[in-house]
Amino acid sequence: MSSSEASSSRAPSPVTSQNGTADAQADSATIAPVADPNVTFSSLGLIEPLVDACKQLNFKRPTPIQAAAIPPALEGKDIIGLAETGSGKTAAFALPILQKLWHDPKPFFCVVLAPTRELAYQISQQFEALGSTIGVRCAVLIGGVKMVPQAVALSKRPHIVVATPGRLQDHLENTKGFSLRGLKYLVMDEADRLLDLDFGPIIDTLLKAIPRQRNTMLFSATMTTKVAKLQRTSLRNPVKVEVSSKYQTVSTLLQTYVLTPAAVKEPQLVHLLTTVSGLSTIVFVRTIHDATKLTLALRNLGFPAIPLHGDISQDKRLGAISRFKAEPGAILVATDVASRGLDMPKVDAVINYDLPTNSKDYIHRVGRTARAGRAGKAISIVTQYDVELLQRIEHVIGKKLEAYGETTREEVEMLRERVGEAVRAATIQMKEQEGKRTQGGRGRKRQREGKREQLDRDDDEVEAGMPRLKKARARR
Repeated sequence: MSSSEASSSRAPSPVTSQNGTADAQADSATIAPVADPNVTFSSLGLIEPLVDACKQLNFKRPTPIQAAAIPPALEGKDIIGLAETGSGKTAAFALPILQKLWHDPKPFFCVVLAPTRELAYQISQQFEALGSTIGVRCAVLIGGVKMVPQAVALSKRPHIVVATPGRLQDHLENTKGFSLRGLKYLVMDEADRLLDLDFGPIIDTLLKAIPRQRNTMLFSATMTTKVAKLQRTSLRNPVKVEVSSKYQTVSTLLQTYVLTPAAVKEPQLVHLLTTVSGLSTIVFVRTIHDATKLTLALRNLGFPAIPLHGDISQDKRLGAISRFKAEPGAILVATDVASRGLDMPKVDAVINYDLPTNSKDYIHRVGRTARAGRAGKAISIVTQYDVELLQRIEHVIGKKLEAYGETTREEVEMLRERVGEAVRAATIQMKEQEGKRTQGGRGRKRQREGKREQLDRDDDEVEAGMPRLKKARARR
């Protein structure tokens, strides 16, 4: 989440029906932001410590979602926020919650549910940065790491808990002394993704374990049927803040495609990477296998490639994101685990090595660049098998992609042999790595079997000694 040069807006009053209740169709009052160049964080009603924190983070003025959501949230209203990716949603819910915490400091004041581990860490970091002037304490509860350190963090009674749903449920069931009976705020971020990942049943269980008298904020890039149902069951007469009502990409993003035979996809990718050399770039692929293979192949060719996918440990995933942010001109080769929620404001380019089968995922992918008013470019590699996918994407975003004009067939063919060697070497490396993992697994299995055999021998010795022990006791 970044809030800098984005256009500003001020929210008008909610629209209500003649009897003073919210519009029945939307089940909420709806705020449509109107541009106002004079809006500031102070004019939204935020206290000075939070305004100072925004200045320290170089947040120059509120983004549309922030300008629309913060005032009703400060009034204690439930919020459902719809906004495009990269719009500053995290600060839109964090700032009013921190202000309420300032006036009523209590442990376990707020829980934020996030669909991915990386997003949970990012939200926690944003809370800590915005709340640095008021001493906010946060805890992150995610899978992939040990529960004991998380339980220790909970014992310190943090103000804000950011969690993935499954791990939060684990702690509620197994961590002694931890409960959310005093919870004041519940936030569900990237709600459409939470439900797409089948967290629905867990969320239903969590909603039964927290107080009914609470404020709830639900933020999503898209309003799906599942999100609408969750809204009706978990929010009370919410204010609907809708910055973007349709699937779209930002105007500062240059979107192009390259039509290429499937047989030369790898050489085409290498040529594209040379044309954007020096730019911070994310290469999106469809599978973990391709992410690993392309990372190794690109490294063999001298590119600073970094892998990011769901088959690497949590520490390595966080390390990959940190390296990508820190190294100028780095290349992140990622599956869709990186397509949503991650705050990487300085991504210069996105390359779709594989087009996503879901057109909405394309919007989230290319939304990693051209964030907060910056320019960016997105290039999609389209083979003879991907033409229909491209047409679907163009239909969803409502515009035709331009042909990328900085490549020729001859230039790509010149790279074919060299790139082919790098790919073959990467395949061999993957087989060797798999062999080592297999041998390691067999070694651990042998160790476990050896331990079991030793325990069996010990049991046999104990059983054999029992008659002698009984005779000795009888003699005594």
